[in-house]
Amino acid sequence: MRKVKWGILSTANIGVKHVIPSMQKSELCDMYAISSRSLDSAKAAAEELEIDTFYGSYEELLADPEVEAVYNPLPNHLHVPWTIKALEAGKHVLCEKPIAITAEEASLLLEAIQKYPELKVMEAFMYRFHPQWEKVKEIIHRGEIGHIHAINSVFTYHNTDPENVRNKADIGGGGILDIGCYCINLSRFLYESEPVKVKSSIDYDPNFKTDRIASGILEFEQGVANFFCSTQVEHHQRATIYGTKGYLELNIPFNAPNELTRKLWIHKDDRTETIIFDTCDQYSLQGDAFSRAIIDNTDVPAPITDAIANMKVIDQIFEQSK
Repeated sequence: MRKVKWGILSTANIGVKHVIPSMQKSELCDMYAISSRSLDSAKAAAEELEIDTFYGSYEELLADPEVEAVYNPLPNHLHVPWTIKALEAGKHVLCEKPIAITAEEASLLLEAIQKYPELKVMEAFMYRFHPQWEKVKEIIHRGEIGHIHAINSVFTYHNTDPENVRNKADIGGGGILDIGCYCINLSRFLYESEPVKVKSSIDYDPNFKTDRIASGILEFEQGVANFFCSTQVEHHQRATIYGTKGYLELNIPFNAPNELTRKLWIHKDDRTETIIFDTCDQYSLQGDAFSRAIIDNTDVPAPITDAIANMKVIDQIFEQSK
């Protein structure tokens, strides 16, 4: 099977240090070109990643006819504008999460996508492609732990660098858009529905004006999901899924380094079963899944409507805290 030729918009750290090296190891991705707002930055990143083609502007990359698909890891406020520009240039787009800053902005992207039905667009929630979640879904659908009534998730890190994009409110910084979105997405992914009620509490950094501590309760028809996220406490992540016959625990539900072991504990009938997953790269798996949709002209694993639904819940989280 042929490989899809990819172009990368920007030399953002998440791309250069994590996503691009992983996609370079994938089966269906040819990381062909990279771009930056400065030619020097693009050249430096290209040399580091051993990419032959580089551009000193995003526009030049989008104008390259060799580029079939674009990876967009730009700051949050640039996700929608540059995804639309990529579509206008005839490129498929894998855009970093969150797809937008608000649901209204995400809806503008949907309008643009509808003009280009031949192009694929997907929000990059890479965690969904790890085999541990396929196993969790299998256990739930089999009824092994009964009916799911509660989900608890935690995602935190400590970052007080004023120059970091995550600490800049005017460009979509803050914990909810950066990591809380995972917890919200996970709850919807597992319940396979949308919450009917949302409650939240948010504490804002007095200097950055970004949300630094947030918690939320999402009420679904089937049960409840609660989450905690923070950009100013010690790094931690965990997910627990409670059913009527047992419960599941995951030690690294979202973005563990590839060398760390992922474990799933199944607690049932006063016994605990431990499942250890082979080391794999969820960024590679995501890149291949998106590329396969392009090659086979099939639907992407997660439609843009799912991304908009996630943004609607995020909007409610912010609104409810007021």
